[in-house]
Amino acid sequence: KKDIPAVNFIIHEIHCRRNIEICPYCSDSIPKSEMKNHIEAEHVQVTCKCRMKMESSLLKEHEASSCPLRPVLCQFCDIQLAFSKLQEHELYCGARTEPCGRCGRHVLLRELQEHPRACG
Repeated sequence: KKDIPAVNFIIHEIHCRRNIEICPYCSDSIPKSEMKNHIEAEHVQVTCKCRMKMESSLLKEHEASSCPLRPVLCQFCDIQLAFSKLQEHELYCGARTEPCGRCGRHVLLRELQEHPRACG
């Protein structure tokens, strides 16, 4: 899969046929001696804590960005909870109030950032 000078092509091709395999899953060129390790490390099916099955090479990205059980912080109280519970928690948590330091009115936490403009 790379450009090879014409002078070296035949020797290179012989070397590749002897030592390199194409992975049947990802089509990468892998040394034959490392193919078993490559398949076990990259392509074995694993199950995430959310019960979704995927190749092991995709698990880290899934856990970081799309797993419904990935930990996230509430924007109002900084408590850590599962992403799937965040919306419900923030609806409740953002409805709590705190007194405004300028006008003394009790303001919903979810409106606290916008309040200074209306507070005057």
